[in-house]
Amino acid sequence: MLDGMGLALFSSPAPAAASPQTTSGAATGRLSALDAWRGLTVLLMLLVNNVSLGNLTPSQLQHAPWGGGLTFTDLVFPWFLFCAGAALPFSLSAAQRAGQRGWALVGKQAQRTVLLYLVGCVVTSATEHRFTLGLGVLQIIALASFCGGLLSGLPVRWRLAVAGVLLVGYDLFIKLSGVGGAAGLFTEVHNPVQAINALLTPWGLRGLPSVIPTTALVLLGSAAAQPLKNRHPRAPWLLLGLGIALTLLGWVWAGHLEFNKAVWTPSYVVYCSGLGTLGLLAFYLIADAGSGSRARWLTPLTIPGRNALFAYVAPILIKTYVLLDWNVTWAGGSMPMGRALLTLARDHLGLWGGGWLYTLGYILAVWLGLAYLARRGWLWKL
Repeated sequence: MLDGMGLALFSSPAPAAASPQTTSGAATGRLSALDAWRGLTVLLMLLVNNVSLGNLTPSQLQHAPWGGGLTFTDLVFPWFLFCAGAALPFSLSAAQRAGQRGWALVGKQAQRTVLLYLVGCVVTSATEHRFTLGLGVLQIIALASFCGGLLSGLPVRWRLAVAGVLLVGYDLFIKLSGVGGAAGLFTEVHNPVQAINALLTPWGLRGLPSVIPTTALVLLGSAAAQPLKNRHPRAPWLLLGLGIALTLLGWVWAGHLEFNKAVWTPSYVVYCSGLGTLGLLAFYLIADAGSGSRARWLTPLTIPGRNALFAYVAPILIKTYVLLDWNVTWAGGSMPMGRALLTLARDHLGLWGGGWLYTLGYILAVWLGLAYLARRGWLWKL
């Protein structure tokens, strides 16, 4: 279920495996477009989570405030989840070729879900400096991908229907439920989702209601990728139609219930899915359509895309235990390494230039590490 995200234990691929730098997805059975789109989201997550421009940070590199619509930053995590869904048709096909069906397949999916959830707990515990089994980014991905994976064998129209039912039901709960206040009340402090989260917080399960809309997002990603997996002759047109339809539907839906990342409103989920579909289509036309000879153009993106779990987890742990924890005296006084590097950059290039040098240097360092691992054939999967 999660193999398509690049989630597996550190290992070297079989000698017969083709090099990702030189072979198209069509030749290897992979979809280069999906690897590249996932890789782009990984790099964007590194950007928006580590931008160091202080008060000069552009609004598009910050999350929108409540009631403020959405920004470019708000699109990144939904696109990552969209990629998790888009990987499902490929991973399901691989599992079936390996003879996994029925309860054996469900058991394998559950095992990977638990492993990914626990990896998420390691990351969350590290950043919070305390042990926790609560929900974080990877935990939400694990649960939503598991729920979506259970339904990934359905025909595309049924996956779309289930996603629609989940989102409409979630919308009705938000708009009509009296939980957390009067029915229809939707403020940052008083809304049904916030009320449920308040009840779940003592158990470390704040955010659990978001599994409903994120499962719908995973299903939409799965439906979008199915024509590409099947190599449908009209796949580009199908994705173009689906992408435009979802984008417009999300925009119209926002007039009824606004875009809101904190609550994962249906309009937000559908709109992000539409843009994700169009992005996947654009990369497909570059890398996989025709002979696939242009796949190498996207190699800088497929490198992080094929090792996405490591690309997400390792920088967080390095930042937590090295950049924020190790004190150095490079900048004239004892301070954490990350702040020292940023101070040196700003001293030479100013707040804006130094901030960008530090931010882009951080991303480049991560990419170079991933490129080294790719060259050695090392991937981290579950």
